[in-house]
Amino acid sequence: MSYLLSTSSSSQYYISYIFIVLSSSIISYRLGKLLENIDQIMSNTSPENIMSACANCGKEGTDVTNTCNKCKSVMYCNAACKKKHRKKHKKQCERRVAELHDEKLFKQPPPLEDCPICMIRLPFLESGKVYMVCCGKMICTGCTHAPVYDDKGNAIAEKTCPFCRAPTPTDDEIIKRYEKRVDLNDATGIYNLGCHYFNGSYGLPQSYARALELYHRAGKLGSIPSYYNIGIAYYNGLGVERDAKKAAHYLEVAAIRGDGLARFNIGIDEANLGNMERALKHWVIAARDGDYRSVQSIKRLYSEGDATKDDYAKALRSYQAYLDEIKSDQRDEAAASDENYKYYESAVYCLPEKLI
Repeated sequence: MSYLLSTSSSSQYYISYIFIVLSSSIISYRLGKLLENIDQIMSNTSPENIMSACANCGKEGTDVTNTCNKCKSVMYCNAACKKKHRKKHKKQCERRVAELHDEKLFKQPPPLEDCPICMIRLPFLESGKVYMVCCGKMICTGCTHAPVYDDKGNAIAEKTCPFCRAPTPTDDEIIKRYEKRVDLNDATGIYNLGCHYFNGSYGLPQSYARALELYHRAGKLGSIPSYYNIGIAYYNGLGVERDAKKAAHYLEVAAIRGDGLARFNIGIDEANLGNMERALKHWVIAARDGDYRSVQSIKRLYSEGDATKDDYAKALRSYQAYLDEIKSDQRDEAAASDENYKYYESAVYCLPEKLI
């Protein structure tokens, strides 16, 4: 039996092969030309080749690169033109700066991280999570309450960290462990140590100044509640002179990073100023992050005619979505066993029939 192709079949195969090769060459050639054109277009539209016009004198050219430092929306050919145009540009600049600020302020922040053991989103309520100073992990109360077993399945009576299995520290050991977390630039550990200085707990001297120093350091390392505490310190004059402007700034920084309590308080301030629309925006965002007080505040706005039925319904659904992300049987068991393990507020948060 011959396995060779017939002459006609071989010819057809050869012709088909030549056609494929030619087609591939043409496609490759055209793709190469297309990429060259794209590169040329991109090089022509690079910042150094874009023609801009000076907002003061109208001069056009690629050398008009002096941008307004605040709004970043207009260009000048030099610093002299920028200075001459400052008074005329002031109102437009302030309006644009406010717009950019609000875009950042009213953006929904990312959710809190998951518990490293059960991999379920950590709750907003502080009583629903515990910081482990031994390993620097934030763990939900469901996992800290759950029993620990040895390799034979026997429950271990000694209380240890559910993540690293380190023994529970004594009061004398806690501060030493916090100091180690500080040396490791652990943002949450630094923040918590600041809280202990703020309150004078675990034998530490009460010091607002030292607490604020640690809050600032923790905030730069990513601690979310640090800036809220700094804002409260400026608001109440604790360790610093009272400064409402600085207090508002730090509360906004905390809110942008995802601190629901900070955002709730900003909403309160806006409502007190009569800015109900801005207050509503803040509380809707905070409700999605788990702040039940914001839901209650929106309910009040609705009852007083400052929010619509849809606004209230949206807040309730947002809060319910948050609950769906954090709830677990293990956390429910922990909360049922001890009020200190409570991890969410549930009072009358089902949708009323008229809002469904």
